[in-house]
Amino acid sequence: MNIPMLDLKGQYKKIKEEVDSSIHKVIDSAAFINGPEVHSFEKNLADYLGAKHVIACANGTDALQIAMMALELKPGDEVIVPSFTYAATAEVVGLLGLVPVLIDVEPDTFNVKTSQIEAAISSKTKAIVPVHLFGQGADMDKVMEIAAKHNLFVIEDNAQAIGAVHTHSDGRKSHYGTIGHIGCTSFFPTKNLGCYGDGGALITNDSSLAERVRMITDHGQKVKYHHDIIGCNSRLDTIQAAILNIKLKNLDSYSESRYKAAQMYKELLNGLSDVILPAEASYSTHVYHQFTIQLPSHNRDELKDFLAAKGIASMVYYPMSLNNQKAFSEISRVEADLTNSELLTSRVISLPMHTELTPEIQRIIAQAVREFFGK
Repeated sequence: MNIPMLDLKGQYKKIKEEVDSSIHKVIDSAAFINGPEVHSFEKNLADYLGAKHVIACANGTDALQIAMMALELKPGDEVIVPSFTYAATAEVVGLLGLVPVLIDVEPDTFNVKTSQIEAAISSKTKAIVPVHLFGQGADMDKVMEIAAKHNLFVIEDNAQAIGAVHTHSDGRKSHYGTIGHIGCTSFFPTKNLGCYGDGGALITNDSSLAERVRMITDHGQKVKYHHDIIGCNSRLDTIQAAILNIKLKNLDSYSESRYKAAQMYKELLNGLSDVILPAEASYSTHVYHQFTIQLPSHNRDELKDFLAAKGIASMVYYPMSLNNQKAFSEISRVEADLTNSELLTSRVISLPMHTELTPEIQRIIAQAVREFFGK
C-alpha cells in the first residue's frame, strides 16, 4: 500500500483532454509569454473572486515581494507577520530590508492572533500580513479594523485558502484575498488551484495600485522601454495560464471534495481523546488545503514514522516557527508571547488531503491512526 499526500495525476486524468488541447493550442500559437490565455485567466479569476484587478506573476513569493514594493515600503519599515507560517511570508520582508515583527497564532485555527497586533505596532510599523493557513481565513474584520485605526496596509497571504469566503460582522461575504489592500496567492502544483509549474497572482480593488503592481512585474514599465520605477521580471507563462483557466472552472468542486473528505476524517477519527481535529471558524469557510491534526500528549514524529511504515504519507507543516529560524534571528523583532507557535511546531501533523481521496482510502488512514493510539 502506498498512499501519497496528494494525487495530482488522478486529478489530471479527469481533465486530461481539455488540458492537453489547451497546451497544444498555446504551442501552436507560439505565444508563450503574455499570451491571450494570461489575460483571460486574470479576468476569470477576478470575476470569480469578485475583485476589480488580478495581476498574474511568476510565483506566490514574488507576489508578496511585489505587493510590498507596490506599497512603497522602505528599508527599516516594520511588517507584522505570524511566526507559525512558511518562511516565504517573512523572507520577502527581509529581502527588501524591512523588519519582520513576529506575533503568535490562534491555537485552534492556526491563523494570526489578532489580540496581539496592536501591542506589536510601533512608529515604524507599516503593514500587517495575515496568513490564511491550511485553507481557512483569518478574522479579517478585526485585522482591517486595527489597520484602519493605525493607518497600516494589509497584505493577505492567501496562498493556501483560495476559494475560502469570509463572512463579515454585518453579514456581507468576501473571498479571502480581496479584503486587504492587496491579496497574494500561489499556483504551486500542490495548491487547491495549482498549475503544472510555478505561478502566482496579486489581487486588489485599487486601480492605481493595480497599475503599479503590473508595472513592477514588467521591469517597472508601462510603455515598453520606458522604465518609470524599479521593477522585476515576474510573469505567469501562457501554458500555465491555459491550465489554470481549466482548473478554475473546477475550483468550487475541488473545494467541495476536500471539505467532504475533511468531514469524513472527522467522523472516522471522532472520539480519539489524544487527537485535536481541525477547527472551523464561524467567520470563514474552510477549503482544507491541509487536514492538520494536533497531538498534544503524544510524540508526533512517532505517529509520522508509524504511518510511513504502513506506506501512508504525512507531512509536518511546520517543524520550526519563524522566531527559531536562523535566517530571521538577527533581522526580526519579537515582542509577543509565541507560546502557540512554539507548541504547534511539535504537535501538528497533516494527513493526506486532495480531491481524489476516497472513503476507502480514508478508512485505511484513520484505522492506522487509531491503531497507533491502541484504539
